[in-house]
Amino acid sequence: MQLEKRKKIMLVLLISISVLAISMTFYFYQVFFSPNTLVESDQPYMLKIPTNAVFKNVNDQLYTDRVINDALSFGFVAKILGYQEGVKPGLYKIDPKMNNLQLVRMLRSGAQVPVKVTFNNVRTKEDLAEKITANLEVTQEQFLTLIQDSVYIRKFDFEEETIMSMFIPNTYEFWWNTSPEALFDRMYKEYQTFWTEERKQKAQALGLSQKEVSTLASIVQAESQKADERPKIAGVYLNRLKIGMALQADPTLVYATGDFTLKRILNIHKEIDSPYNTYKNAGLPPGPINLPDINSLNAVLNAEKHSYMYFCAKEDFSGYHAFAVTYTEHLNNARRYQTALNSAKIF
Repeated sequence: MQLEKRKKIMLVLLISISVLAISMTFYFYQVFFSPNTLVESDQPYMLKIPTNAVFKNVNDQLYTDRVINDALSFGFVAKILGYQEGVKPGLYKIDPKMNNLQLVRMLRSGAQVPVKVTFNNVRTKEDLAEKITANLEVTQEQFLTLIQDSVYIRKFDFEEETIMSMFIPNTYEFWWNTSPEALFDRMYKEYQTFWTEERKQKAQALGLSQKEVSTLASIVQAESQKADERPKIAGVYLNRLKIGMALQADPTLVYATGDFTLKRILNIHKEIDSPYNTYKNAGLPPGPINLPDINSLNAVLNAEKHSYMYFCAKEDFSGYHAFAVTYTEHLNNARRYQTALNSAKIF
């Protein structure tokens, strides 16, 4: 009887342990392998984990934004896999119906997705700060602090007046959590990549430094939105530089006033006391008046060789210009344009 009783007890224990083991196995399977992200959505979620964030920040954000259904199971898997103590900042793409194992492994590995950074049509450092940081963790204030730090930018061999030349407008890929310093390092590397040996030789042939090419390109860009006309305009300014003639570039006066709404330059503007007043000062201004794009830079490097010394906007407001060799011819072109401005009531 005792033996039979012991057998029954052992059988019950064995069955209980088996049931418990099956239950635990099922539970652990559910915790690790059951879908736990965006179970009712078909759109991915972009998770931004800030620098210095801890696991609680990540967990709270995912649960608050209803990305994960079960925060407890996610936390459990994160603990088992050591992610709670190893949070990595960045931008992560979380797909619908990922399980906890997939999610934690991705976050733990730091497998973030890159972001695109595009900047063009930039006039000032403030404009650049706004555009270049739009998709990054770096703030506009952090960027401006560095670009206005004369000591810091000297490491790249630039001054406050020329530092804008280092940023070549284009579309680049970055990690979202790129630091302000790493952003500058990358832009300097892109600057060096742009300035190939061929481009350096072309600049040298023109008698210009790389920074001077950028400065002249910024003026050319401000003068015309027509890419096919820029090499001709660049040729005019190079002709003036060769004989020591003042550039007399209206866009530099606009920059000097700081009023970018100016549509018409008057004689009073030509009296502004500024190193950017190219009516009063011969040669190039201290630095670029905007951020010249690649087309404008190449327009200077591949400037047309001609005899034109003057140009004036055409009276048809097409955006193109009338070019002249002599001052008399230029005055005739200018009168036609001024008459058109008066007729259009642009004063």
